[in-house]
Order: sequence, then structure tokens, then C-alpha cells
Amino acid sequence: MSNNDIATMAHLMRRAGFGATRDELEEKVSRGYTAVVEDLLNPGDPQTLPDDLIRRYHVDQSELRQLDGAAAYWMYQMVTTKAPLEEKIALFWHGLFATGYSKLNQARTLLNQIDMFKRDGLGDFRSLLVELSRDPAMIIWLDNNENHKGAINENFGRELLELFSMGIGSYTEDDIKACSRAFTGWTLGNAGYMAVRAGKDSIWPYGRIAWHFDYRDWDHDEGEKTFLGEKGRFNGEDIIEIICRQDSTARFVSTRLFQFFTADEVDEGGEQVIEQMMATYFESGYEIRAVLRTLFNSDYFKSEKARFARVKGPIELVVGAIRTAGSYQTPTLGVHATANQAFFMGQGLLQPPTVEGWHEGVEWIDSGALVERVNFAAKEVSNLDNPGVRAIIDRLATENGGELTPEQLVDRCVDLLGPIDISDTTRSALIEFASREGNVDLTGHEPGGKSEQRVANVLRLVASTKEYQLA
Repeated sequence: MSNNDIATMAHLMRRAGFGATRDELEEKVSRGYTAVVEDLLNPGDPQTLPDDLIRRYHVDQSELRQLDGAAAYWMYQMVTTKAPLEEKIALFWHGLFATGYSKLNQARTLLNQIDMFKRDGLGDFRSLLVELSRDPAMIIWLDNNENHKGAINENFGRELLELFSMGIGSYTEDDIKACSRAFTGWTLGNAGYMAVRAGKDSIWPYGRIAWHFDYRDWDHDEGEKTFLGEKGRFNGEDIIEIICRQDSTARFVSTRLFQFFTADEVDEGGEQVIEQMMATYFESGYEIRAVLRTLFNSDYFKSEKARFARVKGPIELVVGAIRTAGSYQTPTLGVHATANQAFFMGQGLLQPPTVEGWHEGVEWIDSGALVERVNFAAKEVSNLDNPGVRAIIDRLATENGGELTPEQLVDRCVDLLGPIDISDTTRSALIEFASREGNVDLTGHEPGGKSEQRVANVLRLVASTKEYQLA
């Protein structure tokens, strides 16, 4: 198989997942790019770490009401899944439909929303928006439980149009009011009648643990509404159907998917791909799976230009480094620290800063976050106890009789951690470091011995390069 085939597959797995080891890449290349795309788009059993096994070691992950345990639980799923796009699309929707713990004070409800994203995130956009509108976490987050007939709350209606589907400039203030009226009566179950009348959530019998969607027809505005130029006695589903028919919605969704999966900035070639994605959006009945199929199979996506055109988000960087290193494949008490590390880098799972989500791209990088990113990745991929690191060393030991020049050592480490495209300046600096002790001899290498440590040190430096920060 060619180096370009490996590089193209590695690119696909970084974008549609969290990267892949060399053994995984070689297996996928043998099956063919198109077949792998279909596997990703049609995930089967994710084979994540079983809940019963996790709970033997993490009592806090039984109820999952607390933020730290819930975030760690999701990290386990991303690290161990065999269906990476299922997790990646959930992460995408979590950033777009940003909902946070700070207001809900109930992490299980947030994880229920994440599970919904995994279940419906590749389906049609119309059904996804309906499920989102019925989601208890979203109802509380954007106050639709306070949206009543004759006394509307515009918070959800405004964000549904501005941040979730169409974008600023595609609607009027009157459209927001009509949208909000259509979603009156869409509220929470497990809230007593008198508590609803008082505008409070009941804590009995189970309170926030058992929140679920409840439609109250007596609180729904049945009057005629004018929305985006159409008139009718619209309910929430009708509003969503009208939204999904708009060109602005097709462009909004396609553009956000392009930026998350392909490039932070949209150039002329990217705009052409977005136009193709928009056409697929309508032809497929708004199906996200079909839109992503168009994207992943496009010449632009597969081109060298699209590679390393995104800054890795903190979760992508943390999960990618862990999967490369092969750590956290069994219950590990330090898993909470992985979620905390991503938070220190600027992306706290289940705690977006605002309803707008995170500012991505180059805004992920500042002096403080960069130190955290480099330190975490360098530590993971240089730990000789990690099975993924041992696999890299074992592979190197079979090449060139086990003896590598500094140039060969650097080039192979860069290749096996990616492959990563590095500049001549970066390569020269890495070779200068590797040359300090001459060739490295892995013949009969001892676990943890000097020759292995030299490889680990080069892997550590590769993970510290600016190029490693890109996906």
C-alpha cells in the first residue's frame, strides 16, 4: 500500500474519528476508502467499555448526576469506541446545540442528550431538531418550560433560528415571536401541576432525575401564526418543517459540518463542496449521513490541501493522544484527569461557556492552553508502559535490523504518530536532538532501557511540535 493511501486514510480517521494506529490504518486501507467511509457512516456496536465494569471502579458513574463523573464516563466512550463517528458527531452537535451543567445541575440529563445525538445525529435534520426541542436539558437550558400561552419566552425560539439552524439575518423579530408561540406547551414532565402554575420545578417524587418531555395542550397557543412568510396554526413540528425547507438552513448546516470536519476557514474550493453538500441535504430529505458522505468522498476533502487545515479541539487532542498511546482501555482511576485536562485547554465536556458553544479554530490556542496541550500529548505518547507506545517501538525494532540513524528515527516517529506533515525547520530541530547520541540500536531492546527511552524522547518531542496541534 502506498504512503499516500495511508496518509489519506489517516486524514479521514482524524476527521471522522480521533485518529488511528498504524495497524488500524493498514487494515482500513486494505478494505478501501469508500468502504471505510460507509462503515463510519453506518456505525454498528461501538463495543465501548461496559458500564458494569466501569461501575466496579467508579461508584460516581452509577447515577452520573455529578459533572466530573459524567464527563469521565463520556471520555471512556470516546477512547474505547469502535464507532468513532458516532462519538464525533455527538461532539459536533454538543458544540452546536451547546447545553451546560451550570444551569441544569444534573449531568445525567445532559448525558441523555448526548445519547440522543449519537442515536439521531446522522439521521435527518428535521427529526433531530424535533428531538432537541423535546429534550429536557434543552428545555431547561433555554427556558422553554417558562414559555406559556399568552406569556411567551423567546429564548428557545430565538436560538433555534439564530444558532441552531438558519443563522443571523435569515428571519425577523416577528418570526421569533411566531416560533416561540408555536413551542408553547412543550415542557417538562415530572413537575407537579401546582408547581407548573407557580413556575417552579417540583422535586417530588424524583425531581431532576426523572425529567422528561411533556406536551400540555392547555398551555399551547393554537392561534394563527405567520412564520417565514407562511401562515397557519403552527405547532413546533410545523415550524421545524418550515425551517428545514430553507436554503439558509441547508447552507448553515453544510457550512458548520464543513468547518468541523474539513477546514477552519472556507476557501473557494470549500465553497464548491458546501454547494454540493447543500444539494445532497435537499435530495436526501435533510439526512446528515448523506451530507457527510458527499463531504468525505469529495476530491477536496481527500486532497493534500485539506490535511492539517484544522486546529485540533481539546477533546480531539486528548482522546487522539490516548487512543494512540493505547491507555485507559480498562477502568483507570485517573480517567477524571483526562476530562479535566481538556477543560484546562478550554473545552470542558458538558460545560460549554455559553449557548453559543466554543469558539474554535485558532482560538483554541493561547499561551496557557498550548502548555497544557503539549504537556498532555507528550506525556501520553512517550510513556513506555502504554501499549500503543510499545507497539511503535516493536515496529521500529523490526526495521533496518533494529538500528536507525537519527534521520530514520525522526522520520519513522513522525510517520507512526500520524503520518504528520512537518516543516523542514521542525524536522531539522528533531534530527539535531536525536543526533546527540548517534544511531539508536533496538536489537534485543530491554523494556524501559536506554534505546527505548531514546525513542520515547523523540516521540515526546514530535508531540510537542506545532504540527501535532493540527488535524
